Amino acid sequence: MYCAKSLIVRLLFLARISEFSHQRSGLEKVILATMKMADGSTILRRNRPGTKAKDFSRWPDEPFEEMDSTLAVQQYIQQQIRREPANIDVILTPPDAQDEGVWKYEHLRQFCMELNGLAVRLQSECHPETCTQMTATEQWIFLCAAHKTPKECPAIDYTRHTLDGAACLLNSNKYFPSRVSIKESSVAKLGSVCRRVYRIFSHAYFHHRTIFDEFENETYLCRRFTAFVTKYNLMSKDNLIVPIMEEEGSGETDA
Repeated sequence: MYCAKSLIVRLLFLARISEFSHQRSGLEKVILATMKMADGSTILRRNRPGTKAKDFSRWPDEPFEEMDSTLAVQQYIQQQIRREPANIDVILTPPDAQDEGVWKYEHLRQFCMELNGLAVRLQSECHPETCTQMTATEQWIFLCAAHKTPKECPAIDYTRHTLDGAACLLNSNKYFPSRVSIKESSVAKLGSVCRRVYRIFSHAYFHHRTIFDEFENETYLCRRFTAFVTKYNLMSKDNLIVPIMEEEGSGETDA
């Protein structure tokens, strides 16, 4: 008796649901449409635990004006890089009315993050016993500024110290307390960071060319960095000793 009554109640409930599915009121339709819009527009832009490297950041692009976050500039730069890493002009073109100081700062942060990938690869053959100094060509030996008094360091140690020092400065609340506005005196410090991190490129190019080429063919990072510091006059052209832009130009001429 109880089972039969329960079955009847369930059948009546399903019938009522079926009826509602065919005869929804205007208000119900509005609510359902709104829910559908919310479902379609809510995108979790985060790499979940266990995500494979090849699937990182595989979410749809978002217009810059819709990026409602203090990290919008970083997100926009990374989005442009993911879309087409070889399109350096587009990556270095700021959105309309973007503060130039913040734009330069965020790009330099991004360069340092990506340079960690080159540093990891260099560890396979850039050993303290073989690369006892941070050198580029025979004319260039660099002193490490991470010590109380600048001194010579093995190249791999110089690389680590430089990236650590750059991270400390760029994350300093004293000089860069905000990601939406930066004092001109703090922006002036970016040039010295550029000069130091560029030496990682130059050492890799002149002493670990295979590793450099493999990394560069994937990321276009040295090309982008060279174009960046040239565009904003952050380094003297005399210090840009990796002839990567010249090689690119000569390749176009040959073609």
